[in-house]
Amino acid sequence: MKLKNLSAVIVLALACASPMQTAISAAATSPVLQPVESHALAAQASAELLSRFHYQNVPLDDALSSRILDRYIKTLDPERVYFLQSDIDAFNSVRTRLDDAIRQQNLIAPFAIYARYSQRLTDRLNEARAMLDKGFEFDRKESYRYVRTDAPWASSESELRDIWRKRVKNDWLRLKLAGKDDAAIRDTLTKRYDLALARAARAKSDDVFQIFMNAYAESIEPHTNYLGPRAAEDFSINMKLSLVGIGAVLQERDEYVTIRELVAGGPAARSDAIKIGDRIVGVAKDDKTPMADVVGWRVDDVVALIRGAKDTVVQLDILAADAGPDAKPKRIKLVRDTIRLEKQAASKSVIEAGPDKSQRVGVITLPSFYQDSEAKSRKDADFRSASRDVARLIQELKADKVSAILIDLRNNGGGSLDEAVRLTGLFIDRGPVVQQRNSKGQIRIEQDTEAGVAWEGPLGVLINRASASASEIFAAAIQDYGRGIVIGETSFGKGTVQTLLDMDEMAKSKKPTYGELKLTIAQFFRINGGTTQLRGVTPDLHLVDTMDHEKVGESSYDNPLPWTQIMPADYKPVGRPQEVLPLLAQRHASRIANDAGYRSLLDDVADMDKLRKRTEISLNVDERRKEREEQEQKLKARAAIRDDDEEAVVRDDGLQAGERSLSAELEAEKKRKAARDVLLDEAASVMGDMVDILRSNAELARRSAGLAGPVR
Repeated sequence: MKLKNLSAVIVLALACASPMQTAISAAATSPVLQPVESHALAAQASAELLSRFHYQNVPLDDALSSRILDRYIKTLDPERVYFLQSDIDAFNSVRTRLDDAIRQQNLIAPFAIYARYSQRLTDRLNEARAMLDKGFEFDRKESYRYVRTDAPWASSESELRDIWRKRVKNDWLRLKLAGKDDAAIRDTLTKRYDLALARAARAKSDDVFQIFMNAYAESIEPHTNYLGPRAAEDFSINMKLSLVGIGAVLQERDEYVTIRELVAGGPAARSDAIKIGDRIVGVAKDDKTPMADVVGWRVDDVVALIRGAKDTVVQLDILAADAGPDAKPKRIKLVRDTIRLEKQAASKSVIEAGPDKSQRVGVITLPSFYQDSEAKSRKDADFRSASRDVARLIQELKADKVSAILIDLRNNGGGSLDEAVRLTGLFIDRGPVVQQRNSKGQIRIEQDTEAGVAWEGPLGVLINRASASASEIFAAAIQDYGRGIVIGETSFGKGTVQTLLDMDEMAKSKKPTYGELKLTIAQFFRINGGTTQLRGVTPDLHLVDTMDHEKVGESSYDNPLPWTQIMPADYKPVGRPQEVLPLLAQRHASRIANDAGYRSLLDDVADMDKLRKRTEISLNVDERRKEREEQEQKLKARAAIRDDDEEAVVRDDGLQAGERSLSAELEAEKKRKAARDVLLDEAASVMGDMVDILRSNAELARRSAGLAGPVR
C-alpha cells in the first residue's frame, strides 16, 4: 500500500511539541516511572497516522478517550484485585482528556495511573506475604470468587484485603491438597510473592508507554497495535524465522536467566560449554566491554545484550545447573551466528489412515504464514517463506507415496497475506484467492498467477478457533474452489488486513526509538463475496469445539468490524465436496462412536465447559478434597480407556509456571508432545476415508475430480 506524504506527516508530528499542563488529580501519587521525549513524540505521531490511514475513520476525541481509559484500566487490573473504586473515581478526572494528552505530547496522566497501579500492587503483595506468617484454617464454609472481570471494584481497603485473604488462602489450600506441609507452602508462596514484587520493580517507562499505546490502538479496532522497539524486533524475528544470536532459549527462573533449550547447530550447542539448566550470571556484548552482572535482570534485557551482529563475539559468565549460588562461574566466548527457528517452521509427518490403515496421509503442520520480506526484497535466491517450505515438503511427501495431504493450521494466527495467496496457489491452477477492500471502498483482487499445482490429489485443511487471518484466507479459498475439505471447528473470524509503519524509518532515526504501528488498512473478502470477519470459516466437517468461543475469537471483542459482503470474484469451483461429505460424515460418526480416545476428549471438553461457567470455588478443605478426588478418579478412568500412563494424568500441584523444577517442566512437555493427538488422527482418518470412497466409486470420483484430483 502506498501512503502518500507519510514521511512528511511523521516528521511534522515528531517536530511539534505542546505540553498539556494537567495531571490526573491530587488523589494520585506521583509516578515513579516518567514518560520520555520519544514517548510523547511517538504518541502524537501515532495519532496522526491512525487518524489518516486506518481503515476506520475513528476520530481521536472525547468518546475515544473514554474508551482508552477503560481499556487501559482493564489491561492493568483485569480481575479488579488492585484498584479501589476511589482510584477509578480519581482516574475519571481525565476520562475525556487523554485525547488532548496524546495530541499535546503530555503523558503525565497515563503514567500517573500506572504509578497508582504499581503502588496498589506492591501494597497487596506485601500484605499477602504478611498473611503467610499466621497461616489459615480451612474448616469454615466460605468461597472465593476467582473470576472477577465483571465484579464491582472494592469500595474500601478492608474489602480489598478480604479479597486478597481469600486469594492467598486459595493459593495455600491448593498446595496443601497437593501434599505440601505448612513450611513448604510458606516457602513456596513467599518466593512467589517476592518474585512478583521483583518483576513489578523491574518495569520500565517503555513498558508503561506500550501498554497505554495499545489501549489507544485497540480502542479503535482489535488488531491495531503499537510495537515498541523491542516488540517490533521480536515481530520481525517471528516473520523471518531467523535471528542473530547464540541459539539458546532463555527463561527467568527465580532471579536467574536460565538456559531452557539449545537450538541444534547454534553456537551455544556447538560449544559444548553450555547445558540446559545452566544460569547466565554475566554478559559482555563483546570482548572489550566490561562484564555486566545480570542476576535479577529481565530476560529481554539479557537477550538484548546477547543478540548482535553476525560473526561478532559475546562473552557469558555461566553458573552450572548443579552449582550453588556462591560457586565460581565459568567464562565462555561465543561467536554470534544466524539462528533458524526451525521449530516454528512448516513440518511434515505421515499417518496411516483409512478403514484398514492402508492410506498414507501426509500431514503438513504450519504454525504461521512467515516470510523473510527483507531477504526477498534483496532478491536472495533462498529467502525463507511458508509457501516455499510447504512446496518442498509436498515434494517429499510425494516421494513418501502419500495418497492425501492434510494442512494442519490449528493455532496458526496468520502472518503474511502474500504467503496465504502463494500457499493457495500450490493447490489451484491460477485464479483469484482473496479480495481486499480499502477505506475508500476500492476493491483489489489478489490472484494466483502461476500455472500448475504442486499437489492435485485429495486435500484437507484442519482448523480450530485459534486459526486466524491468513489461515482463514487459505481455508476459505480451498473451500470456495471446492478444492478440498475443511475439518475442525469454526475459525477465529479475523477478516482484516494490517500493515506495519516503521516510525523510525520515517523519522530517519538511526537507532530504534519510536517503534512501529501495526494498523488495519483493509478488510478481506472471500472470492464468493462473503467475509470471514466475525463469523470465521465454518468447517465442512465439524469435529469438536475445544475452545471457549465466547472468550476466543473476533466475536469476543467489544469493538470488532461487522460482517458484510461484496460481489463475488470471477472464479469457477473445481470440485464438489457436497458429493462426498455425507459419506465422510457417516464414517466419521461411526468411527468416533467406537474411539475411546475421542470419547475421552469429548468428556474432557464437557468438564472444561462446566469449569468455564464457574466463578467461585470453596475454601473448605473437605469440600475441595472431595472435589479433587472425584476429578482425579475421572482422569484416571480416562487414562485407562486411552491406555495412557497413569503417571501422565495431570494433577493440580498448586504451582505456577516456573515454580516446578526445569527437568519436571521439560519432562511434562515431552509427555504432552508424545500424547496422542486425537483430532489430528481423526482428521487424517477422514482424509483416508475420502481416498477410499473415491477409489471405490468411479462415478463419484468423476464428479468430484476437482476436489480430489486423480486418485491413485
